[in-house]
Amino acid sequence: MIWIAPVAADHVDLKRLTQPHSAVNFGTGILANDNARYGQYNGLRDDGPYAIFNVEIKKRDEHTGTWLNLTGRNLGLSNRDIRFEHIKQRHWAYFIDFSQTPRYEPFTIVTAITGIGSAQLQVPASPTTGEATQLKTERQALSFGMSRHLPGNFALEFHFRNEEKDGSRIFGRGNRLGPPLPGVVGSYEFLPEPINYTTRQFGGNLNYNGKQLQLSGGYYGTMFVNRNTALYTTGGSTNGGIYAPSLFSPIALPPDNQSHQAFLSGNYSFTPSTHGNFKTAYTRATQTDSFFPTQYLAPGIGNNLGGRIDTVLVQGGVTSRPLTKLSVMGNIRFEDRDDNTPVLHYNPVAYQPDLNGNRWSGFNRPRSFSTLTGKFEASYSLPMNFRFVGGIDYELWHRRWQPAFVGHRVRTDEISYRAELRRTLADSLTGSISYIHSDRSGSPFISTKTATGEPFFNTIAPLNLSDRQRDMVRLMLHWEPFELLSLQAIVHESFDDYDHRSDSNLGLRNGSARNYSLDAAYTISENLQAIAWFSRNETYIDQASRNSIPGNPLREIWSVDLQNIGTSFGLDINGKLGEKLEIGASASHAIIIDKFKQATSTPSIYSVPDISSELSNMRLFARYAVQKNFFLHLDYILNRFKTNEWTWNHWTYSDGTQLTQDTSQLVNFVALSAHYYWQ
Repeated sequence: MIWIAPVAADHVDLKRLTQPHSAVNFGTGILANDNARYGQYNGLRDDGPYAIFNVEIKKRDEHTGTWLNLTGRNLGLSNRDIRFEHIKQRHWAYFIDFSQTPRYEPFTIVTAITGIGSAQLQVPASPTTGEATQLKTERQALSFGMSRHLPGNFALEFHFRNEEKDGSRIFGRGNRLGPPLPGVVGSYEFLPEPINYTTRQFGGNLNYNGKQLQLSGGYYGTMFVNRNTALYTTGGSTNGGIYAPSLFSPIALPPDNQSHQAFLSGNYSFTPSTHGNFKTAYTRATQTDSFFPTQYLAPGIGNNLGGRIDTVLVQGGVTSRPLTKLSVMGNIRFEDRDDNTPVLHYNPVAYQPDLNGNRWSGFNRPRSFSTLTGKFEASYSLPMNFRFVGGIDYELWHRRWQPAFVGHRVRTDEISYRAELRRTLADSLTGSISYIHSDRSGSPFISTKTATGEPFFNTIAPLNLSDRQRDMVRLMLHWEPFELLSLQAIVHESFDDYDHRSDSNLGLRNGSARNYSLDAAYTISENLQAIAWFSRNETYIDQASRNSIPGNPLREIWSVDLQNIGTSFGLDINGKLGEKLEIGASASHAIIIDKFKQATSTPSIYSVPDISSELSNMRLFARYAVQKNFFLHLDYILNRFKTNEWTWNHWTYSDGTQLTQDTSQLVNFVALSAHYYWQ
């Protein structure tokens, strides 16, 4: 008997660790304080009780090797999901799952517009005070799939997903009230967009898994359906004559579209130390949804866009270790996007002068382009525990469309050189430093013109097209001064320098980014561990622009020095107090500051205030083991959001609608639940 008891106990522990177990978690939580941010995606917005229910059931048939799994999370909340799967290893498998995700508008909307949620809106003709309304969208997705192993190392897979999205979200219409005059800023009306979308994803693939060769080929399709083709409004402002907002109805909403892709990908082992991979794909995306019945159409347009984009993708790569100390890697990727949408004269009135006196062609402009990217990297071990890594990255863009309203160039190419040195300084200290230099240039800029051939906005080089030189430095250290403590520090700095068109000194001038982080993990004792972290991110951009008016070279120049600074830190502690009680605490705080620093070339300064937001989180928990397979959980969550965000303050739509938010939100949530598991 003395020897039997330990063997029996070992058997129980071995079974607990090696056999699947099922669990259920149920209870209730109380939310104090209404809020808009904390519950934006989980539904915990209104104070009161909420149900807690999670379940995980796993069963395995020892004789047939069959698994039966059922997993449900947050079943008592709005962001719930549940999944059922049945698997016979190396034979077949199938699953079905359902998920639901809400999205609440964080702003409170006070409006007199009626018909919200439908495609028929009634808008007041003059500013009218309304009632508070909450906008919301919700996604419900149902998915299923199956797979079957076939003889000869083949396997067949199918999947399907149907997602319904319903609700409404903020939208609007606006226009200037007449010719551009001082003080005329336009009229903007609030029109909540009705959401009634269906998105379907489906496909199948045949896989081959050989000793040296693995292949996967198949089909992947998507389909988007919007049951609201247009937004119809009655009422609205009549100010502005032919430009009055009330005349802009109906307004087209996102049209139906679909895409179909055939692909083949694979891996091949040439030798034990040399491997290759590739992928090819052809995709056809179309948009042939009919225009709504009352839509204005020029002669010869047809009843739909006839949009079609064909995309070809080819990529491949090789990794190899030709020598013990040397490893190399290279890959290349080519993508060609061919926009075959018919070019038609959709808008004959575009020839009429706009509010600034410019005339346009009225033709749509298909956008076709191709990209080529390549990457090569070599790594070599050096004496004294050094390792050198060097690489070259290349990217080429070739655009096949004519400019319209912004600066344009047909080709841009960018090449980057990377060098990194790593070293194990001691058994407990490793570090690396890397440097990257990138140089982007391209073909000459093409001058934009109006339909009548007059020059138009030819002074700005857009962000993605301008010549740029970028230098980046990255330093990383990992240190374990003793067994119970580990530290990791990362410093990342980058600097951008932009060239300008015709020495205008307009557009982006320079930019920089700095990221610092420090992480520490400390095992205080066998039953108590702590983790602390700190990070700071700084991004700066200096740019300038000007409002162009033909024949008025004295137009003032605007400059702006944008800064985004984020600082965050946190602490986690977890421990055991005796055999039955576990406790833990975590806290984090983040501060994000946006600075604009606008100025003009004239003495007048039009700067706007900084925006600062703070987010604090604290969580305390205790877990008590009533018995080996039954626990009680007590959780407390404190969440605080504070901001001086001013963009919606003092702003009122022309119809009287206002968007507001509580600038200081405090949330308290207490939950008690039971956790029971069995095998």
